[in-house]
Amino acid sequence: MPWSYLPHTGEDRKAMLAAIGVGTVEDLFADIPADLRLNRPLDLPEALSEPELANHLAGLHRANANMQEYVCFLGAGAYDHYIPSVIDHVLSRSEFYTAYTQYQPEISQGYLQALWEYQSLICELTGMAVANASLYDGGTGLAEAAMLAAGATGRDGLLVAKTVHPHYRAVLNTYAVDRGYTVTEIGYRDGQLDTAQIQEKLSKKVAAVIIQTPNFFGCVEDIKAVAAMAHAQGALMITAVDPVSLGLLEAPGKLGADIVVGEGQSLGLPMSFGGPYLGFFAATEKLMRKMPGRVVGQTVDHEGNRGFVLTLQAREQHIRREKATSNICSNEALCALAAAVYLCTMGKEGFNQVATLSLHKAHYAYRQLTGTGGCKAVFDAPFFKEFVVRLNKPVAEVNQQLLADKIIGGLDLGRYYPELKDCMLVCVTEKRSRQEIDRLSARLGAVVEV
Repeated sequence: MPWSYLPHTGEDRKAMLAAIGVGTVEDLFADIPADLRLNRPLDLPEALSEPELANHLAGLHRANANMQEYVCFLGAGAYDHYIPSVIDHVLSRSEFYTAYTQYQPEISQGYLQALWEYQSLICELTGMAVANASLYDGGTGLAEAAMLAAGATGRDGLLVAKTVHPHYRAVLNTYAVDRGYTVTEIGYRDGQLDTAQIQEKLSKKVAAVIIQTPNFFGCVEDIKAVAAMAHAQGALMITAVDPVSLGLLEAPGKLGADIVVGEGQSLGLPMSFGGPYLGFFAATEKLMRKMPGRVVGQTVDHEGNRGFVLTLQAREQHIRREKATSNICSNEALCALAAAVYLCTMGKEGFNQVATLSLHKAHYAYRQLTGTGGCKAVFDAPFFKEFVVRLNKPVAEVNQQLLADKIIGGLDLGRYYPELKDCMLVCVTEKRSRQEIDRLSARLGAVVEV
């Protein structure tokens, strides 16, 4: 006999219906015309008991390729970095995972302080003056940055590098349609942004130049040079970054970026089949009052005690929404907390070590793979932890054979860049051992040389 997940008996239901003055559940839908109702049971399988359902879900779980059983060389925005166990211990505290918002500072001081620490850490990482308490993900962070730039400059043109993550560009285009922005894509040469095209297309109508570094191909871009071009025309410089790369590379804010955004998943969050993730957003002090989302500020109470509050949010975000630069008024607090705990746990030296190991292991993998007959280098530009190789077979076919050996191969770039057909984007983080990289090289070599 299947057990019900609902505690209400038939008598309970009758009592509840009687309390609101109706005889049957169907009476609750009397206002819906009969021809709009389904008028038949849903086509669903029979209900399962709790142990039967647990077994069913376990079977579905076994169909997934998880990071405990498979070796992962897939990146492209979601990365298999090590997550210290302390993060789950902190996130599992009920005062954190059950909290929704911090509108009442008198009962939210702990969470507000944690978010303030998160903002401070993001500012230190990015070299910016101010950060918000997070957005939904890297894509919304980039689109919100573009809207801020358009509002701050009074312009509606956006130049975005084709080397920016395709998903981010898709989100940007979705935002741009209703706001009447003109989005122009800038091509690439040898894996990096074609700066000659920027010079050609920059004008006084452009609100911002948007780049990503390391870019979607893993190549490092010249932020300083692009920022100088943008600023010469009065445009802002928006830079999307992999936060782990900032353990080695100079902070974008010190190179001329006006807004720095990115995906914070690699800062202590699991890949989780695509989310929930974390969009970080930092800007110059000049742009502080136009920033989207929540900002936590530090203050003192009437007795001089240190305290924290939500601050600097324009009322338009909540009330006069048609006048708002942004309508985002929420954040990813639990994910931001995870990032703060991760950065504090790793510290400067640990964070630098993660970046350094990722860099060296990726370059070792690059040398191993390009040494096989069926893998060829595609770009000569400097890269961080991702790189592109061209195969002599379709990437999907190669990945299928790798999967049979419990190896998750790289991304098929031909899905997003037709000119890169049969090219694979490979990612190597600090978690990958020399033995795993050698195994990928040997297995991939055997597949492509057949």
